[in-house]
Amino acid sequence: MKLRNIFLAFALLTAWLIPASAQRHYVPHVHVGAHAGVSLSQVSFFPSVKESMLTGMQFGLSFRYAEERHVGLLAELNIEQRGWKENFEEDNDKFAYSRRTTYVQLPVMTHIFFGSRKVKCFFNLGPQVGYMISDGITANFDYEHPDDMKDFPGEYRPTAQMAMKIKNRFDYGIAGGLGMELVVAKKHSILLEGRYYYGLGNLFPSSKAEEFSASRGNSIVVTLGYMFRIK
Repeated sequence: MKLRNIFLAFALLTAWLIPASAQRHYVPHVHVGAHAGVSLSQVSFFPSVKESMLTGMQFGLSFRYAEERHVGLLAELNIEQRGWKENFEEDNDKFAYSRRTTYVQLPVMTHIFFGSRKVKCFFNLGPQVGYMISDGITANFDYEHPDDMKDFPGEYRPTAQMAMKIKNRFDYGIAGGLGMELVVAKKHSILLEGRYYYGLGNLFPSSKAEEFSASRGNSIVVTLGYMFRIK
């Protein structure tokens, strides 16, 4: 818990204080753009749940401001599909369950970049907040009463999460990514980024009396983007 709080404080300070404290010695650059890609997500449950990555998509708009040669600020407005997929191991061909949650997200990150005028590498880090706008379940069995089903592999397996209603639609956490930017014309560039999101909020109630003390979303997203320089 202490380590997570330190990480969050560091990301917040990095996102807001570094650009504010930098000295101006070159013409500020302002970019706007769009991006889209694929997400791989799961939920960190405690007690743990047998699960695998759920494939989804992400797309959104970007705004980037840089008034230093190597440091800027990046803000995005995204739609991302997250969730988890139950892993039934040797019974995966018989049983299937996945829960997809869709979020509107707002990450605000420090953008650190370096390289030549044509090719740049970059690192993004900062806080992210989101709000769940949809929640859907796909299953080929009665997930509300799985233990009543014949041959269901329920021994030593938590099943409450399958039918539980999500309590917290608001989400927050830390996002960090690495990528490359290719400038294809004076004001046009293409970006490729891989990003990891570590959620700090719980989907389900997390008191000692509840089924899970933790149910935090995590995702890996790979996106291809386009940026247009307006200043």
